[in-house]
Amino acid sequence: MKKYEITFSVIKIPLDFLIIFISFFIARELRLVTDWIPWIILPIQTIPDVSLAKFAFVWSCIYVLILASHSLYQIKMTNSKIKEILEIIRYWFYAFIFFSVFAYLWKWFIYEQHDIPRLIILYAFSIWTILNIFIRLVLNKIQWLLIEKKIIPKTKLILINNKKEEDLTNIIRDIKDAWIYKLMWYINKNDSKLDKLKYLWNLEKIEKSLMWVDEVIYIDSDFNNDELFKIWEICKIYGIRYRYITNTFDVTKLNTELTLINKIPVIEIKNTSLDNWWRVIKRISDIFLSIIWITISLPIMILVWIMIKLEDPKWPIIYKNRRIWQKWVEFNLYKFRYLKWEYCIKDSYWIIPKEDNALKYEKKLIKERSTRNGPLYKIKDDPRKTRIGKFIEKYSIDELPQFFNVFIWNMSLIWPRPHQPREVEKYEIHHKRVLTIKPGITGMAQVNWREENSFDDEVKLDTFYIENWSILLDLKILFKTIWSILKR
Repeated sequence: MKKYEITFSVIKIPLDFLIIFISFFIARELRLVTDWIPWIILPIQTIPDVSLAKFAFVWSCIYVLILASHSLYQIKMTNSKIKEILEIIRYWFYAFIFFSVFAYLWKWFIYEQHDIPRLIILYAFSIWTILNIFIRLVLNKIQWLLIEKKIIPKTKLILINNKKEEDLTNIIRDIKDAWIYKLMWYINKNDSKLDKLKYLWNLEKIEKSLMWVDEVIYIDSDFNNDELFKIWEICKIYGIRYRYITNTFDVTKLNTELTLINKIPVIEIKNTSLDNWWRVIKRISDIFLSIIWITISLPIMILVWIMIKLEDPKWPIIYKNRRIWQKWVEFNLYKFRYLKWEYCIKDSYWIIPKEDNALKYEKKLIKERSTRNGPLYKIKDDPRKTRIGKFIEKYSIDELPQFFNVFIWNMSLIWPRPHQPREVEKYEIHHKRVLTIKPGITGMAQVNWREENSFDDEVKLDTFYIENWSILLDLKILFKTIWSILKR
């Protein structure tokens, strides 16, 4: 545990206290504005400074204790920020109900005569929740900048490993992408030839080296149990964090349930945690979000419609592309047309594949220019694109009409991407797992290395999503999608 981690965690406590305290006074001033709602004039209600200060002080103490008791001041930089934000919102809701009820039961105990107007309570809770989230994001950004400028050091790692470099590509990449870590050495009985990491061996050297690192990650090794136990003991002596990576089956099967067959305990690995009422909730959220996104993006869609029409006047502007839905059912996916019409595959326009010259030309381009292997293809410098098509495809604007697919329930906002029938025909048996749920506009593979993924990598990511679905995971994918588009 580093000093700066303690500092950044401790500083949140007085900041939260101050934010909550001040929020009550800001809320009181907002309450004096009586015309927030048109045509409705609210009566002016307020509360004196001393009485309000009592409310603010007591509740600032209580709320900080609530956050502390639920581990929101943990001294770890590796905590999920999205999860932390959701927890703050969650306890805002609980605290608001609690305060609204008990504020009136405390009369004559904490204060003597003044009630606190209910709108002041609502405003105060809303203000401090927004400011709490903002402060945490700012502190996180400050830590990132300080590490980037090398003012504070990264967490130094040693790997215990006997695997070859090609087997560790994803693990090493993930560690490096987590910006707080710095890989130092790897240790094992025999050299595994990791070109970018220094090899270290013999327990004496290991002990001296461990004094200068913060964490050990065990992957696999040729050490015997006694040697591994000694390394673990050294880590305990020097206060070094020791973690291990288990096999893929162990770490990804989180959706398990312990049940009984008569008196025999059995563990069920569920196909997905997205079941029963969660499906209903996801569907309702898809309808709600699709309406919002359609409304927001409508001016952009109108502009794109006009620009496509001006460059290539042929219809259609919104192109239908045949895709495979859940359980191998076909449906039409909507996109802005970014290819010239004569080069568009027309299997959704009553033209059979044998008669489609555009399909023959595409197969020729795939053979000559595809940058991907397996069932999927990616044509480099595609000559079929229009000028506006190149732009809208680069920034994913061509996919805006898919919000209509979400609204009519062909697709979800977040789920694995759908593929064309001729791509699905090339699937191996384990690839078909992604067809067990509805397709989506974005998913795990679209926000994690995107074009760098092989098709097998994409299936693994989508399978992980299916097996470990949660609202938190959906939110992470949504925010990462927005961020990746903004970066482009």
